[in-house]
Amino acid sequence: MKLAFSTLGVPGLPVAQVVRLAADHRFHGVELRAHAEEEPVHTGLSAAQRAAVAREFHDAGVEVLCVGSYVQAAAPGADEPVLAELRAHVELAADLGAPYVRVFPGAEVGSGTSADAVAARRLAAAAPRALDRDVRILVETHDSHRTAADVERILGLVGHRAVGALWDVMHTWLGGEQPTASYPALAPHLGYVQVKDIASVEDSTPLPLGQGVLPLAECVEVLSRDGWDGWLCWEYEKRWFPRVPDLPDLLDDARTHLWRLLNESA
Repeated sequence: MKLAFSTLGVPGLPVAQVVRLAADHRFHGVELRAHAEEEPVHTGLSAAQRAAVAREFHDAGVEVLCVGSYVQAAAPGADEPVLAELRAHVELAADLGAPYVRVFPGAEVGSGTSADAVAARRLAAAAPRALDRDVRILVETHDSHRTAADVERILGLVGHRAVGALWDVMHTWLGGEQPTASYPALAPHLGYVQVKDIASVEDSTPLPLGQGVLPLAECVEVLSRDGWDGWLCWEYEKRWFPRVPDLPDLLDDARTHLWRLLNESA
């Protein structure tokens, strides 16, 4: 498996510093969060700026794993604004050489399974262009669809290989699923896996990997047992928890912990 980290843990850092962190701490790739107000990489970049970002990563031997959009596939309202934003992120990912774009479900509370159809309709509409650009759109297990079973309902309606799943282990676990249930549901669609650690069910304060309650060893074991050879991406959500330690100071220990889990499950 390959290891990545998310720039959510280091918001606003210049691209050169992100690349240097990944290279210096021996991570294979980075999940880039794309938000025009917060991040140096977003859909407003010119073609020249996109080429420069891609070149920085390429020259350092670091991959852009994913463009983390804030698109909500099942959000209430008209389809076209959602589709326009989604297509813009697909183009950004393609220009950066990223294989994936992350989207959230984002359904309105109480919308029930009708939100599945809304999300599926939009994702299906965007899928052909994503396929043309060699990009997969991944629905993260998150918010209104936090379990693998929830996301699987959407993907079953889409039925297109350019649309898949991003498994956020925290959300499936908080939704009552163990890795042994989440992985089989997501396996046919799985792009990559986000890992993190938290203090408790009631307290989602981020902790260094291995110091919290999330079933990371079980997750890696399930993946390894099936021969899955994709990406593990560490998501350290410092942005909403400013008092926790800075991510750069934890990267070496995080990489070591993940490699230990991989070796123990081999």
